[in-house]
Amino acid sequence: MAATKEYSVEEKLKGLIQLQKIESKLDEIQILKGELPMEVKDLEDEIEGLKARKHRIEEEINGIQEFIEGRKEAIKEAQALLKKYEKQSENVKNNREFEAINKEIEMQGLEIKLAEKHIKDATEEHAEKSELLEKAKKAIGTKEKNLEHKKGELDKIIAETEKEETHFRKEVDKARESVEDRLLSSFERIRKSYRNGLAVVPINRDSCGGCFNTIPPQRQSEIRQHKKIIVCENCGRILVDTDLNDSVEI
Repeated sequence: MAATKEYSVEEKLKGLIQLQKIESKLDEIQILKGELPMEVKDLEDEIEGLKARKHRIEEEINGIQEFIEGRKEAIKEAQALLKKYEKQSENVKNNREFEAINKEIEMQGLEIKLAEKHIKDATEEHAEKSELLEKAKKAIGTKEKNLEHKKGELDKIIAETEKEETHFRKEVDKARESVEDRLLSSFERIRKSYRNGLAVVPINRDSCGGCFNTIPPQRQSEIRQHKKIIVCENCGRILVDTDLNDSVEI
C-alpha cells in the first residue's frame, strides 16, 4: 500500500493560493456574464406563465362562445314554439285551451328575453376576455423579444469565454485534489462568506488583502515563515505573504 504524501505547510499554502487564483478566474467569467443567466431564466418563467394565462383565457373565450351559441339555439327553439302556439291559438275551442296556450306563449317569450339577456352579458364578458387576451399576447411578444436579446448577449459571452472557462474548470478540479479535505472545507466555507469569493489573500501594505485590517509586524513575520496556516483575526481569511502569493502562477 502506497504511503500518503505529506505536504509541508508551504506546499499546502501554495495549493490554496493556486485554487484561489483559479476560482477567482472563474468568478471573473461569472461576473462578465453578470445577471444575464438569472434574467434569462426569469424571462423564460414569465413567458411560460403568460402562455399558460393566454391558454386559460382562450379556453374561457371558447366556453363563452359555446354558451352564446347555445343561447341562440334556445332562442330559435323558443321562436319556433312561439309560432306553433300562436297558430294553435287561432283554433282554440274554449277558454281553458286559450289560457293554456297563452301561458305557453308567455313562457316562450320570457325564455327568449332571458336568453337575449344571457347573450348580452356573455358578449360583454367575451369582449373583456378578448381584451385580456390581446394584452397577454402583447406581453408575450415583448418578453420574447427581450429574452431573445438577453440570450443573444449571454450566448456571445459564453462563446467568448467557453474555452477559457472549460480550461479553468478542469484546472480547479485538479487543484482541489491537491488540497486536503479539512483545508478544502474551510476554504469553501470562507469563500461562501464573502461576495468576492476571496478565501486566501496576500498581505498588502501591512494589511489583510480581504478586509484591509492592519496585520501586526510579529504576525506578518509568522506568516512569512510558513510554519502554520494563519487566518485574519478580523475576517477569518487565510493570510499569505506577497512573495509566496506571487510565486504561484496559473
